Amino acid sequence: MPSRSPRRPAPLPSASSTRRRGAGEPPPGLFPTREDLLRLLAVLTIAAAAAAVCSRLNRRPEPFCDSLRAPDEYDYADDSCQPCPQNGRCVGGQLECVQGFKRYGASCVEDGLLSQTATKISELLHLRICDQHARALCGQPTKILFHKHDVSDIIDELFSKNPAGLTEDGIQLVKARVLESAQGFFETTFTSNKAEAFKCPELVAERHMPLTCQIRQWISRNVIFVTTICILFAALLWILWIIYWRRALSNRAEQIYEQVCEILEDNAINAKTSYSNCEPWVVASWLRDHLLVPRERKNAFLWKKVEELILEDSRIDQYPKVIKGESKVVYEWQATGSLSGKIKKKVQGARVEAIKLADEMSACVGELLQVSSAEQVCTSWQTPRTQADQWR
Repeated sequence: MPSRSPRRPAPLPSASSTRRRGAGEPPPGLFPTREDLLRLLAVLTIAAAAAAVCSRLNRRPEPFCDSLRAPDEYDYADDSCQPCPQNGRCVGGQLECVQGFKRYGASCVEDGLLSQTATKISELLHLRICDQHARALCGQPTKILFHKHDVSDIIDELFSKNPAGLTEDGIQLVKARVLESAQGFFETTFTSNKAEAFKCPELVAERHMPLTCQIRQWISRNVIFVTTICILFAALLWILWIIYWRRALSNRAEQIYEQVCEILEDNAINAKTSYSNCEPWVVASWLRDHLLVPRERKNAFLWKKVEELILEDSRIDQYPKVIKGESKVVYEWQATGSLSGKIKKKVQGARVEAIKLADEMSACVGELLQVSSAEQVCTSWQTPRTQADQWR
């Protein structure tokens, strides 16, 4: 085994080295260590917390100062009581909030009922006063200036109709808020005796005016414009009426003209038959009175329009003729072989009927010859037979 070298003992400090160390640093154990400081701080914190909790638990709540006494009667230096908060009533050290407020700690906070009621009453008040001003703008005799006591009376009247279940304290609070709102909404003016009065703003009052009143005032402010529009509208209606009247007159004249042509054609056909005593002409005045109703005879333009259409028709001849010693204007159909489809159908229908009539009479004559009185019977049918032969 290797041999170990013996330790040498540390040299003893000399007197000079001991003297130098004592002069430069403190001796050990003079200051507490870091662990000792942390333990001391923890003990102090726990002691302070325990003292605060005990003080809080043993402390009694301070009573509220009686609201019936004046605030300057209390000496708040000794903290004998808490001041009674606004909108609260303190009796016997206890706090009770007025209606519309609820307790929150040592104060009274509004619960919304008063604000809703004040808003509703304010709207009714604005409506009442602005309606009065609107009627004044429409020319009706009414009141537009309201003193403070008048506004207060109106608020009381509105409360009587809408109590909202408030107590007297709540009503007073709402009334104060409504008055404050009125001062901010209405215009403030002064009467002749220097009294303050409220007035609804004119722009707001105009919104409450009835529609008829607004239209009337707008017309009065724009008389020239409205008059011009009315004149132009009336002229337009008159022009439209004239156009409609002329078109209706033209349509009626064309209708009468067609009837005149049919009558003249029929009269010309009847005059050409050997058994007819009809004249080929027709008096114009007789034709007019026959075709026009009494109301239309008063309209000279209607028959004048018909005469213009007749003059433009080359098939109709117009000339004067003396009838019973009086000169008359007559019309005569001059066209031949140009009958209208209606007249042709009439002539063809008459011919077919005549042929059928002749055939029936021939058959009847054959049967009657077998009877002893056949000659008398057949004699009565000779005239129709002759007419049928003429049609054939």
